[in-house]
Amino acid sequence: MSERESEIEPESAGEGEGEGERSPGDIVRLEIDGREIVLVGTAHISQESVETVRRIVVEEHPDTVCVELDEQRHKALRDARWWESLNLFEVIRKGQAPFLIANLVLSSYQKRLGLQTGVKPGSELAEAAQVAESMGIGVALIDRNIRTTLLRAWRKTGFFKKVMLASELMASAMMPAGSDVAELSEEDLRRLRQGDTLSVMLEEMGERMPTIKQVLVDERDTFMAEGIRKAPGQKIVAVVGAAHLPGIQRRLAGAPTAQATLDEIGTIPEKSLVSRSVPWLIPAIVMVLFVVGFFFGDTAKFQEAALAWVLSTGLLAAAGTILALGHPLTIVVAFLAAPITTLNPTIGVGFFTGLVQAYICPPSVRDMERIGDDLVHWKGWWTNRLGRVLTVFFLSSLGGSIGVFAAFGWLKDLI
Repeated sequence: MSERESEIEPESAGEGEGEGERSPGDIVRLEIDGREIVLVGTAHISQESVETVRRIVVEEHPDTVCVELDEQRHKALRDARWWESLNLFEVIRKGQAPFLIANLVLSSYQKRLGLQTGVKPGSELAEAAQVAESMGIGVALIDRNIRTTLLRAWRKTGFFKKVMLASELMASAMMPAGSDVAELSEEDLRRLRQGDTLSVMLEEMGERMPTIKQVLVDERDTFMAEGIRKAPGQKIVAVVGAAHLPGIQRRLAGAPTAQATLDEIGTIPEKSLVSRSVPWLIPAIVMVLFVVGFFFGDTAKFQEAALAWVLSTGLLAAAGTILALGHPLTIVVAFLAAPITTLNPTIGVGFFTGLVQAYICPPSVRDMERIGDDLVHWKGWWTNRLGRVLTVFFLSSLGGSIGVFAAFGWLKDLI
């Protein structure tokens, strides 16, 4: 097995005059088992990356173009109107609302960055697929399913890291569109695509959240490298984010990954025993305290604790719904449902508030179409009806959860 590495010349036939110099490491050529593989490292919000991808696919005319996408993300990039077919009731009923919220938060963050360069996030990936299809070249979607990636990251992360991750996601969702984090120029993106810069960033990420880096970067490097290895043809062009370029290159130069390993990183892990137990443990403790208080405690204290449970869970869930600007009927439902649902880990108050809000104030076609643009600003979570349904779901659930812990101040007196 041999490997050779080179850079594409800054200018080639057909390039416009005055185009900036290519960043070393953006494009890498490998020869693996007699096949030529051209890796193109990109920034997902860079116009220069879009132009580079278009040029490379046309000039190289490979047998297959591999792109860092899964079916869901590819569909979203190709069809801006796919939101219109979203069944919000089914999303809430199947318990997929938290995943949808996380996905939208990540997308809105990337979109805020893209506002500075005027490029839609992932445009270079869509361009690679579109140019390949127009030339009759096969397209291979080599990335792991986004839901699998997010759930693996979540379930493999410890409790305190989860709190940190959730806090950072919430901070990202509330970040003003014009904040400093969005101030990225093409020159900044060019520097970020440098291998040494990426190495430093990934090392820092690995120190802070090693499990997250393993799932979001290392596992996907493995998954995508094997996708490239299995792509048909003697000449392959693979378009991937620059952060994945070094890892994919190393894996392609080594032995193929065992199928058992690919199967393992391609599946959603089971919840840990602690994760499965905690949702049942708290209601069990509450029920035990109520039973003890009813049969062996003071009647007045029992009544006081029961009232405290209803008021703390109900009022805080209702308060969360109010903060989300939920419909008055949704607020009433939050108050009535929270004292019961907080004792049942299989269904939360957000299930009811989300469904009621979606039924009374259903998102319009415009809300579906503009959800990505509206969530660029934090106000969009309230002004967009789809965003508001999800905000109602989240804040009512959060309020009910806080109410459970607040009620323990009265429940402990039952013993």
